[in-house]
Amino acid sequence: MDALYRDLLVLACAGVNLLSFAVFLMDKFRAKRNGWRIFESTLLLLAAAGPFGALAAMYIFRHKTRHTRFLLVWLFAALHVLLIIRLGSW
Repeated sequence: MDALYRDLLVLACAGVNLLSFAVFLMDKFRAKRNGWRIFESTLLLLAAAGPFGALAAMYIFRHKTRHTRFLLVWLFAALHVLLIIRLGSW
C-alpha cells in the first residue's frame, strides 16, 4: 500500500473515532439534561465506523455500558483490529 494512501486511511480512521467519541459524549450530556437524544441506531452506526472512540467514551463517561445492544461495539473493535492486522501485512 502506498504511504500516502496509508496516511490518509489513518487520518480518516482517527477522524471517525474522534467523531464517534464526540457524539457519544454529546448524547451523555443530553441524557443528563433530559435533552433531545441521539438515536441508538445512529450511535451504533458511528461505533461500527469508529469503535475505539465509542469504547473510550462509553467507559470514560459510563454511557450505554449496561445496554446489551452496545456489546456490539466490542465486536466492531475486534473486526477493526483484524482489518488493521490484515492491512499491515500488505
